[in-house]
Amino acid sequence: MPADAFRMFQLAAQGFCCSQIILILGLDDLGKENPDLIKAMHGLCGGIGRSGKTCGALTGGACLIGLSAGKGSPGESGHLKINAMLKELMNWFEDVHGSIECEGILDQSLDEGNEYPVRCGNIVAATFNKVQEIRAANSEDTESDEEY
Repeated sequence: MPADAFRMFQLAAQGFCCSQIILILGLDDLGKENPDLIKAMHGLCGGIGRSGKTCGALTGGACLIGLSAGKGSPGESGHLKINAMLKELMNWFEDVHGSIECEGILDQSLDEGNEYPVRCGNIVAATFNKVQEIRAANSEDTESDEEY
């Protein structure tokens, strides 16, 4: 399901950042909530602690792929192509945005107190949609991927 612009705006207005929004949208699609996971995603906001490093939309997208395709318990195995899926996301992201770092993508500071630019919303939507595309393309590769 493509990213819902209104839902994204609503989440941003509630103070959630890019990485958190991607995971909330993914959990919405699964009919789940996980406040602890969303809280943990706060560490990735603004390029990890608002440092401007690796974009939270990208890291959030990687975590969403991991949420549905990663190993989560000792008796479970992750998707056979999880690393290829993550590499595809990262390569796509850099090709589309010219960088994987907030500082390389945005022309404004992400210092504490600054609002996230509108451009971030477009990046989150495109990244969420790409993650959904990657997940769908790999959903039939193993029988154990029930969450796709």
